[in-house]
Amino acid sequence: MTKTKQQFEEAIDKCRSVFLDKMQDYGTAWRILRPSSLTDQIYIKANRIRSIQIKGEAKVNEGIEDEFIAIVNYSVMAIIQLEKGLAIEGDDLSKKEIEKLYNHHIYASQSLMENKNHDYDEAWRNMRISSLDDIILMKLLRVKQIEDNQGKTTVSEGLEANYQDMINYALFALIKMAEEEQN
Repeated sequence: MTKTKQQFEEAIDKCRSVFLDKMQDYGTAWRILRPSSLTDQIYIKANRIRSIQIKGEAKVNEGIEDEFIAIVNYSVMAIIQLEKGLAIEGDDLSKKEIEKLYNHHIYASQSLMENKNHDYDEAWRNMRISSLDDIILMKLLRVKQIEDNQGKTTVSEGLEANYQDMINYALFALIKMAEEEQN
């Protein structure tokens, strides 16, 4: 479990670095997006991963790793939007506040992973990266249905829990890709 925690930290650091670099370039323009728009952005990324895996090649110079990082970051953005609501101009929160929110939500997702990982005994380590992407796509379909139901669920987890699961599955994929690269 200690190895997983360390690997998670390394993957989170990579995602956070990209998030902060993009915030430097674009500011907080994403704050005008509705959670459903962020859901669609995540869908585009997960679907592109699947397309590349099936076709065996990419024609755009962004790899699968970049797309999993984007899934993590867009999912954190969606959770922030659920918590804070939309911003009219996009820059209502300071970069420092956004970074604090990012860290809070990424570590809340990590805590969820640690609890689930304990119960599931690291079953993700025996999964294929393609399966991790498929599960993210399934979670996205669930989120879209919950959004279509105005956020109401009968017995299911809500939107935030599904975004957290997508964060964790994408981080698992990043860890597996890093391990494959090392071997």
